[in-house]
Amino acid sequence: MTPSAPALAPRLAAAVEAATPRLGEAPEIAMILGSGLGQLADAVEGATHIPYAEIPGFPISTAPSHAGRFVIGRLFGRRAALMQGRVHLYEGWSAQDVALPVWLMAAMGAKTLVVTNAAGALNPALKPGVPMLIEDHLNLTGQNPLIGPNDDALGPRFPDMSRAYAPELRELARDAAMKIGEDLPAGIYAGITGPSLETSAERRWLRASGGDAVGMSTVLEVIAANHAGMKVLGLSAITNAADGGPEQQPDTIEEVLENAARAGARIARLVEALAPDLP
Repeated sequence: MTPSAPALAPRLAAAVEAATPRLGEAPEIAMILGSGLGQLADAVEGATHIPYAEIPGFPISTAPSHAGRFVIGRLFGRRAALMQGRVHLYEGWSAQDVALPVWLMAAMGAKTLVVTNAAGALNPALKPGVPMLIEDHLNLTGQNPLIGPNDDALGPRFPDMSRAYAPELRELARDAAMKIGEDLPAGIYAGITGPSLETSAERRWLRASGGDAVGMSTVLEVIAANHAGMKVLGLSAITNAADGGPEQQPDTIEEVLENAARAGARIARLVEALAPDLP
């Protein structure tokens, strides 16, 4: 059963109390590192590491390549809090569990969220190993972290999602990509629960529904960020062809992580070019 907002408030307060003394300077930017993208945390200077297990009532990452900790320090000159690994619905966590780290980073002071993920390419024009700028998303999880009584201290009952991924941040990302000579196609991210990968028929349906890439994260975190008043930039690491066509090949986690690392290196270059201009 999804925890109600009254149950969330003391959990968040306990998490803030545990994390704040270890922060140093409050972060300006929050970042979620998806599957295969955790290496960006190595660029954080003066890093403080806070394992999720050391935060009372906090969900713990169990997915492959997810370290399960906050990395807090300076990233490319900006004060930043990075989630090195996230939690997912398919691990058995609730929608509010998935969103709790975002509310915590907002409470720490972060005003901008950069969310990354590994995603399969529904659009055949997207190739494994490249990044995709998320323009919008389809929440197909059947879940929402805001279900239940609203806590007005966290955000409004009915947050607007028409600009879930801030247009001004997308423009900054395009400018940064042009500056470093990086091709940055844009598309719609379809969020599902997993952990099973999609059938070929499901992939064709997702594409027909407007999706360009599909993955098992992000949409609930972005809802929470908008609820908390954060500006969001989303980047997908394209890891595998997932168009469901007659040439569709079976996917392996090894291939996904290899291509996520390739795309992750390109995302790291993009974030480095973009960081000075993020609000």
